[in-house]
Amino acid sequence: MAGDRSITQQVLTPQTSVSIMALGLKSSTLELLKRFNRAFPQFYEQFVSSEIQLQNLRLAYHLYKTKQAVIELKQEGSKSALHFAYRNQSFLLSDIFGVLAAYGLTIHSLSLYGQIYPPMLVFIKLIVSRSGKALTEKTAENVCRAIREALAGRFEVEEMLAVEFNLDAGLEQVETEFYVDPVFHLPALLIEADNQPGLFYKVMYAIWQEDLLVVNANLLVWRGRTRLILYLLGPNESLIPEYLGQKIAEGVKQRLLGRRF
Repeated sequence: MAGDRSITQQVLTPQTSVSIMALGLKSSTLELLKRFNRAFPQFYEQFVSSEIQLQNLRLAYHLYKTKQAVIELKQEGSKSALHFAYRNQSFLLSDIFGVLAAYGLTIHSLSLYGQIYPPMLVFIKLIVSRSGKALTEKTAENVCRAIREALAGRFEVEEMLAVEFNLDAGLEQVETEFYVDPVFHLPALLIEADNQPGLFYKVMYAIWQEDLLVVNANLLVWRGRTRLILYLLGPNESLIPEYLGQKIAEGVKQRLLGRRF
């Protein structure tokens, strides 16, 4: 993939990779971390813990080393944690959440941090379960393989989901709102809808259809409602002006209601 070269050139080099592994060299690690963080929005260093920053740096190194998406699914307490890192693209979330829906997984929490400058990497952590329990080792392997196959275009997410869900059916009680976040200084789209099967996939599919890039996300599930706040870049990784944001919010709403989906 052409983007892999930019990962090498703009994030990590063989000379700096040594300091990643040798975490005892604190000054070297901190300097590398500062350089790495410059590609994220301004709020990233202020609001994201140093542990998560360092974890994302490790994932970036693994991505650089393997030249392929990092997809890890491991037990975390009574549930499972999915870690994902790759170059950000508008279809990624549609593929990931589609696979999770196809395997009948429940999503409990979502953290997503995307860069807004090259190489435009994105780091995702999802806490998931199946029937209220952590995934078995075999299921975890199958989910990771399916995500990788979906990203490669060899796993048709829509075809598999069509067996379980009516993809043409709209969501219930959908509300959307566009605004520019005064703290993060990024365009934001708030989406709220009643909980139902396939919800996350349908939301992310609608985002993909609008050619939007998600660079941060907040998730709240409460009293049968799901609220997502997605911080976005527009087509060609551009900022979204207010007038266009309002059109996007209405377009996403209509898609989710089943009128344009």
